[in-house]
Amino acid sequence: MAGRFDGRRALVTGASRGIGAATAERLAAEGAAVAVTARTAEHHDHLAGNLAETTKHIGRHGTKVAMIVADLTDEADRQRIVPESVEKLGGPIDILVNNAAAAMYAPVLHFSLKRRRILFEVNAFAPIDLAAAASPAMVDAGRGWIVCISSGAARLLEGPPFELGPRGSTIATYGASKAALNRLTNALAAELDGTGVRVNTVEPRAAVMSEGAAALVGETVRSDQIESMEQMVEAVVALCDCPAEVSGRSFVSLDLLDDWGITPRNLDGTPPGEH
Repeated sequence: MAGRFDGRRALVTGASRGIGAATAERLAAEGAAVAVTARTAEHHDHLAGNLAETTKHIGRHGTKVAMIVADLTDEADRQRIVPESVEKLGGPIDILVNNAAAAMYAPVLHFSLKRRRILFEVNAFAPIDLAAAASPAMVDAGRGWIVCISSGAARLLEGPPFELGPRGSTIATYGASKAALNRLTNALAAELDGTGVRVNTVEPRAAVMSEGAAALVGETVRSDQIESMEQMVEAVVALCDCPAEVSGRSFVSLDLLDDWGITPRNLDGTPPGEH
């Protein structure tokens, strides 16, 4: 039975765990050859999941899987990700999912320059560098999909008075890097307009309790503020297969599913309730 993404090659960043690993599985389950990348292959200081586990797990779907260990804060590492993906998957990338993110929180006036640079390198500069490397082949093919994972933290606070929430202003620098990602993605879509390459961002409407999110904000999120991994991934996957006229937009996951009438599937591609 033909899969939705048969014959396509995808690259997913930040695929050790969470949204990245889940998106990589869903794409592989529906036929895509998938390259996954993250900073470490087999261990993390404090979070569960690693790139080797993701590679092994999604390999059960029978499609080609490539593992690329790379540090997105390192410009030289970023430059080799797309070429290595092309070499290992046997052809150019059709789908790029920029999921990897650095998340560090501190008040704006007390946020070190070193940490600010890390946030912008990973959250804004790396996605554009990877898009720049992958998009020429997409343009040549007349089609391609670039999806960047953003965040509601990019939105401006309203005030005064300001209602800062449990984390106060500490999320602002992270949010600024995601706001930069939104604007750069929109501009990239404009530059590629008419080529068949779609470029969009999507953010969760609620929190997705990945391993990283649970560690960072788990104690501040109520149960009614959480959406499932399947819902978020379904929105990402929809943008990995959207028509050419859908480009340059910033989507919210659950709103997209509602507007497009999409029912989330399981991560293995089967209908909900079926395994």
